[in-house]
Amino acid sequence: MDSEDKIGLEVEEHGGTLIVRIRGGRHALLYPSMAVELATIVDRADKDPAVHAVVFTGVHPERFLSHADITWLQEGGVGFPPINTRVAALVFRSATAINKVPGLRSVLGKTKLRTLLQLDSLHATFIKMNRSGTIFIAALNGSALAIGAEFAWACDVRIMAEGDYSIGLSEVLLALTPGGGGSQRLTRLIGARHSLSAILEGKAFTPAEALAVGAVDEVVPRDHVLERAVERAEFLGLRAKKSLGAIKRSVYFGSTLPLLGGLQFEHAEFLVRDQDPEAQKRMLGYIDAIEASGDLPLLDSRIYARSVREGRIGNYS
Repeated sequence: MDSEDKIGLEVEEHGGTLIVRIRGGRHALLYPSMAVELATIVDRADKDPAVHAVVFTGVHPERFLSHADITWLQEGGVGFPPINTRVAALVFRSATAINKVPGLRSVLGKTKLRTLLQLDSLHATFIKMNRSGTIFIAALNGSALAIGAEFAWACDVRIMAEGDYSIGLSEVLLALTPGGGGSQRLTRLIGARHSLSAILEGKAFTPAEALAVGAVDEVVPRDHVLERAVERAEFLGLRAKKSLGAIKRSVYFGSTLPLLGGLQFEHAEFLVRDQDPEAQKRMLGYIDAIEASGDLPLLDSRIYARSVREGRIGNYS
């Protein structure tokens, strides 16, 4: 097999950051086996206190991740009776329950439910990324359509290359609708007006357009994409991992609730962090610094700037 035909995810350790290179074969596609590898990597990054960030990038010279293997999706829709969205929602909830029982998942994974279970598992991986204290960054070295874009939007930060590339949801052009979370995550990123127009047309954003509407966070020369992504990963990774997780959950899940529910969600996360030994240690240090200096360290612009750079409030002298 030629190197350009290889399929899988390659992991390189870079201090507290994992660099994951996406190999989707000649066309840079997402295959089911890659989704399984992704789940393993995300689980490791979430559980390992030494891993603070994960950077994903493509190995294809022009593509981050093109889209899913269409054969996989097409075959997954064959052999079922016509259903409406209410029944489909029930089926998907059943798939989520099945995936939580390894033995049952293994048995039913050999039936026509296989693709449905695989897609539900991929959704669960993206949700774990959103809940995790690990920072996930998409280093978009090229184009990303459909699930490629949805993967990037499931990350916390998106750095995209300048050039003749695109990012967007093309599913309507195949008489489909986004199925990897795109209609939900893109709308939360850029608002309903911009996302609805783009999804209805099936028109992708250029890097400049994506930056302008907020679909990516930065656009840099292609040769600097990975370097910049790792730089951001290391910078954000300086912060307390458990606090990052609490913040991400509050934003991703709490902010979509009605105000009272969102406030209660945030308060619950705060109470857990307030009791944490590391937070207690830092707060006591801050109190000591106030008593020693007679002023508030965080109102000193020099101290504040250094604290942001270092990800913590440290030496106040």
